[in-house]
Amino acid sequence: MPRLSRVESQARTRELLIATAKDLFLRDGYHATSLEKVAEAAGFSKGAVYSNFRNKDELCLVVLDDIHAEHIKAVAEAVSGRPFDDAVALFSEWAERMIGDEGWTVLEVEFGLQARRDPALRAELAVRDRAVRDAITSLARTFDTSAHPAPLPAEDMATVLLSLGIGLAIQRVIDPGVPIGTLTDTLRSLLGRPKSE
Repeated sequence: MPRLSRVESQARTRELLIATAKDLFLRDGYHATSLEKVAEAAGFSKGAVYSNFRNKDELCLVVLDDIHAEHIKAVAEAVSGRPFDDAVALFSEWAERMIGDEGWTVLEVEFGLQARRDPALRAELAVRDRAVRDAITSLARTFDTSAHPAPLPAEDMATVLLSLGIGLAIQRVIDPGVPIGTLTDTLRSLLGRPKSE
């Protein structure tokens, strides 16, 4: 096996640190996961972490980017190019599995609270929030609304759906029995599609 170049080795170290941090953040939460724990679990020194990330906040932002990208891709693959009812059914299956996932939900809430006293970190989270809303907006625009005009612009629908999803996630962490159907019923309503269609 050929030896890795320095750049390839650094990239591989970074990928391993991100994957390890993701596992620890999702399992233990933001505050309980130190950079020392990430380094140790990944098999590196703390210096390896600092040579790739300025601090824990930066590492967590990268982890959240990775999580968001995974979920956006999964939802896009489920709904894109499908008839409306099929897309909603597949989205509902994804939502049932993921909205209220304790590790993900707690990490998002904990890190959001971390940012409340740090304007720069809050701005970074706002950029990511806009990116998620933009992705939802793009997906909402893939639905044919010619027969059923939507009562809200796609951007507003994205904000409503994201807000409802966040609220449901928190509720489902507390009570996993909270039904996810509220989200898909709201989607149908916002797109002017009756439930029985």
